[in-house]
Amino acid sequence: MRVGTFVLAAQFPGQGQGEALHRAVRSAEITEEAGLDSVWLAEHHFVPYGTCPSAITLAALILGRTRRIRVGTAVSVLPTTHPVTLGEQAALLHVTSGGRLTLGVGRGGPWVDLEVFGAGLPAYEKEYPESLDLLMRWLREPAVEGTGDRFAFREVPVVPRPSECLTETDGPEVLVACTSPASVRMAAERGLPMLLGMHVGDEEKAEMVTLWRQHARASGRPAEEILAAGHVSAGVCQIADRRTDAAETLLKAMPGWLKQGLDAHVTVDGRERRMRDPLAYTELLCGLHPVGTPRLCADRLAATSERTGVSRFALLVEGSGDLASTEENVRRLGTEVLPQLT
Repeated sequence: MRVGTFVLAAQFPGQGQGEALHRAVRSAEITEEAGLDSVWLAEHHFVPYGTCPSAITLAALILGRTRRIRVGTAVSVLPTTHPVTLGEQAALLHVTSGGRLTLGVGRGGPWVDLEVFGAGLPAYEKEYPESLDLLMRWLREPAVEGTGDRFAFREVPVVPRPSECLTETDGPEVLVACTSPASVRMAAERGLPMLLGMHVGDEEKAEMVTLWRQHARASGRPAEEILAAGHVSAGVCQIADRRTDAAETLLKAMPGWLKQGLDAHVTVDGRERRMRDPLAYTELLCGLHPVGTPRLCADRLAATSERTGVSRFALLVEGSGDLASTEENVRRLGTEVLPQLT
């Protein structure tokens, strides 16, 4: 089982953006010190839900400050960036880090980001598959030509080529955030593992893994590729000597952050948006994920892995909103939970 942290650089009420980003960087550094497998970095624009606007940029910093752990984006939002730009950045980090980058990509939402970056609603609603295919070609081929409706350009060489990395991998690992049957099918047809959100439980995640395998087989993907697919389950982790104390920590801090962050989202076309109730959502997360004693956390991770077939985890560790508490949470995850899973 491979356990990592999920870092949003969340800005809690009363905090500054610099404080949120400092906690994010320290969380990543301590992830390596605690012996965990990976750190996953979120990306958001114009909202305090997460103050990191470029997961790939923060990944570059974290890769430079660490030596062992994998660093993943969770996720880089494709509709608001050019796939070649993201591909070049990912290739650069793959080569210079010795293959430690994992590139997680997603569709994002119908937010005002699409207006600000000039992408428009079509980039979100219709052109996402074209963007993903262009990105994958850039990461796997020596030269690429744009032949789609959105991206059309003459053939150009890929520099640097990901295959120039002095490792056994041809390019960075790529995952796709999946929240619907359509996104599961898109990922499966391309043989790309899924990043599954923290808002769904084991039963739904197991159904998504089963659906992914069905579509992958129907698309002719190799059996060994299907079997080895390294899907990742996102979740929340808060450790305390008593389960009630762990839950109380999150119930005190997370609803205020969620309300502030979710309320700040603005749709690009004025469509009605339905945001979750912050307190109910926090309670849901406490019930779904490893929140409690080290033994309970280990048991819950093991149970999720057994039920879903997923053995990689990205766990939100900053739910307290406090740097010292986050550091302690990460260290306990590495020293008191991880040994029970090996």
